[in-house]
Amino acid sequence: MNDKKEDKKEDNAEMKYVGKKTARVDGLALVSGQPVFADDIKLRNMLHAKILHSPHAHAHIKSIDTSVAKKVPGVKLVLTHEDFDLHYYTTAGQGYPEPSSRDTRILDSTVRFVGDRVAVVAADTIAAAEEAIEKIKVEYEVLEAIFDPRESMTSKILVHEQSDLTMVHDHKRNLIAELKAELGDVETAMKGCDHVFEEEYSVPYAQQSHIEPHIVVTWFDEHNRLIIRTATQVPFHVRRIVAEVLNFPVGRIRVIKPRIGGGFGSKQEILNEELCAAITLKTGQPARIEYTREEELYAARSRHPQILKVRMGVKDDGFIEAIDLNILENGGAYGTHSLTVMSVTANKALSFYAAPHKKLLGQAVYTNMSVPGAYRGYGAPQGFFAMEVMLDEIAAKLKIDPTELRHKNYVKEGDDVPIAKILGEGGEGYPMVIYTSGMADCIEEGKKLIDWDKLYSEEKTGRVRRGVGMIGCGQGSGIPGIDMAAAFIKMNEDASFNLLAGATDIGTGSDTMIAQIAAEVLEVPVEKIIVYSSDTDMTPFDTGAYASSTTYISGGAVKKAAEKVKQQILDMGKKLLKVEEAKIENGNVIANDGQSVSYEEICTKAFYTHEQHQIMANASHMSYDSPPPFNTTFADIEVDTETGIVRVHKIVSVSDAGQIINPQMAEGQVEGAIPQSLGYALSEFMVFDDKGAPINTNFFDYHIHTTIDMPEIVVKFVHTDEPTGPFGAKAIAEIPINGPAPAIANAIYNACGVRIRELPITPEKILQGLGKI
Repeated sequence: MNDKKEDKKEDNAEMKYVGKKTARVDGLALVSGQPVFADDIKLRNMLHAKILHSPHAHAHIKSIDTSVAKKVPGVKLVLTHEDFDLHYYTTAGQGYPEPSSRDTRILDSTVRFVGDRVAVVAADTIAAAEEAIEKIKVEYEVLEAIFDPRESMTSKILVHEQSDLTMVHDHKRNLIAELKAELGDVETAMKGCDHVFEEEYSVPYAQQSHIEPHIVVTWFDEHNRLIIRTATQVPFHVRRIVAEVLNFPVGRIRVIKPRIGGGFGSKQEILNEELCAAITLKTGQPARIEYTREEELYAARSRHPQILKVRMGVKDDGFIEAIDLNILENGGAYGTHSLTVMSVTANKALSFYAAPHKKLLGQAVYTNMSVPGAYRGYGAPQGFFAMEVMLDEIAAKLKIDPTELRHKNYVKEGDDVPIAKILGEGGEGYPMVIYTSGMADCIEEGKKLIDWDKLYSEEKTGRVRRGVGMIGCGQGSGIPGIDMAAAFIKMNEDASFNLLAGATDIGTGSDTMIAQIAAEVLEVPVEKIIVYSSDTDMTPFDTGAYASSTTYISGGAVKKAAEKVKQQILDMGKKLLKVEEAKIENGNVIANDGQSVSYEEICTKAFYTHEQHQIMANASHMSYDSPPPFNTTFADIEVDTETGIVRVHKIVSVSDAGQIINPQMAEGQVEGAIPQSLGYALSEFMVFDDKGAPINTNFFDYHIHTTIDMPEIVVKFVHTDEPTGPFGAKAIAEIPINGPAPAIANAIYNACGVRIRELPITPEKILQGLGKI
């Protein structure tokens, strides 16, 4: 847990490594093409596995004939549901107690979406595996399917007929999860408001589109232990779930997370690790499963679609008195992450506003559609699209500048946020108090950088019209009371330090960040910190890289471990100097009388004179706080009123993430989030035919933003010093993805008067709004 808040304020002005530009600790290996990724390993007798995916949205498997497939030269194994015991689990990589529905089998006799796993073939070559897949004969009993989440709860079609599921709210109504909450008296408050606004908003499926696909390699080592080398955000959850599903001892499993080519939440899933491990267990040979881009786009995970109904009661002066939020979430065929994504949608969106009366009804439902999961922002982008477009509608109706409306209504320093107590991620959370907020500065800085006062109010005429829009948003720093991390630091003879941390670097640079924190505490150059992370045999436990937890939670553990080591160094230095008082400065212990002893001398004398065999320490960290970072995003766009085409000129993103540990990496986080949200706003959505089959399963048809599509991006940070975070830090990883989509929608209204409440914003929707089609 964190120390008392009043004791944590620190002077950051004299820091040498935190807040400074620092080369990535893995930079040389990456740029020199070293074998650092999951697939950069060659093993003898490797089996290559391919998965047979369901062509139907809903069907019982009446029979599977694998006899011809097994005769394909090179085929070593074919597995179907008949090869596994009946066992339900969740593929969501989440900490105990797992909040997601346990509704998945490793292979099932019923398929529930186009892309569901039917069988797997392992062969000496990929070509042989692909040939064998084509020769598996499956007889299906095709069932009626449900695709519309609005009809799911009243449909006679049950996505899951089985009654022995757990963590499912009501499978007979296709209801995965339900959330209800109320603060104050919303209905009475609405009656006393001068204005009541009510609208519906919807957001679609969207895919994470990371460069590296899901890939896992498994083998037995020389001690007959199962090794899983996988592109994952959650190595410790992988170990636990694989052990459970395959009934294999945890102590005989080692999970190694190498470098990751992007995750964005999609790799917070145990997607194929259990299946690949089953192949190795049954054959004794190394095995490998790699998804193609097509498989990523329909058989992996995506962002949850939601339909959000928002009702707000507002006074004439613009203060929001009451908010009523209804969420209908499409959970697809399996409920992985559905409850927690929905709770984050509600929690982050409702927590941002200081309205005294709030009510929530959230329902996540099954459909026979692709399975959504974790995606950066984890529900917050959905919620802030609805809420921040609604605020823009209120501002227009009341003729209040949108920036002023935000100033009036966001939570301020010192505010208690009681809704967060109810809507913790997946269940009751902990009381949250806002200790630091740079929101006011974020708004004012953003206004200047976008030239708001000029562009917002200028006349909009002509075929091509320019507009600006803005939003405000918050996020969190880890899941309070659940996320945890640990670190171990050992001093070497040359005064270098081995830092072992469970923190999972998924390309974000967290290995570098934790090295900076350790270096700052120990007062040695970052190059002296040798980082090992994310190996379940070698590194201590960490819940994983999700929920914006790494800097705040994992960094907190590293700081505590480093402080313990520093104290040991100081104690040993005083002992060697035979003094009662001394201080550490630049790798030396210095006594008041001027005597000094270097770290290297302490190592030598401690280790080889038996004064102390080793200087080392471990520490764990868990917090009941989750301090929100804050952000404002401004968009400068133009709309061609003849074609409906939107061109984004400029995005300004200003964030309060507390003390920034590494400025370059923090900027990179923002610059990476913005194109993802631009795609969410304007071009990305998964298209399905009337039988639930995906249509746009390549990057030609699924349009992510590329270099040629990018506007000018301006990234700024305002400084606050969060008393509960390591060196004053809060999270930065997710919050910048929340803003561009609603900011663009608001800018379109400013430009041409068309209000878009459904993503993505296509030219057709704008032309419809203009009355031209």
